[in-house]
Amino acid sequence: MRISWIRSALVITCVMSTVLSSASSPQNASSTERQLFDAVNRERTSRGIPTLRWDEALAAAARSHALEMAKRGAVAHQFPGEPNLPTRAQRAGARYTSLAEDVDQGPNAGAIHQRLMSSPLHRDNILDSSYNSVGIGVAGHDGGWFVVEDFSKAK
Repeated sequence: MRISWIRSALVITCVMSTVLSSASSPQNASSTERQLFDAVNRERTSRGIPTLRWDEALAAAARSHALEMAKRGAVAHQFPGEPNLPTRAQRAGARYTSLAEDVDQGPNAGAIHQRLMSSPLHRDNILDSSYNSVGIGVAGHDGGWFVVEDFSKAK
């Protein structure tokens, strides 16, 4: 009887763990997006800051902007004729009270993450404890990546 109860508890724990992790992990992300998401959360965890949950609407906005950067071959928060970050996020369906964005390009996720952490403004966004959600988009270009990380305090 006791072994049956322990097995049931383990099964429930495993199911709950899967449900909780899938609610906060990037289900539709590319491997590069996942690497960046994991790197951001490792930085936060190592400093005692709560991890960010994945926001698919923010990711859609970030992917759209990453594609625009790759198309233009340039890094920018907004191009002429392109909507600004709040408009991109709202159109993608994100619900938030505040937003921030990191943009960069590089050869791989590790190098890009290191560059972002070396930039005080980008590092501040990654480590801002008021943000609870992130969406990350990447677009390949000439063997490298254009990256957009959109952070929010979700409603």
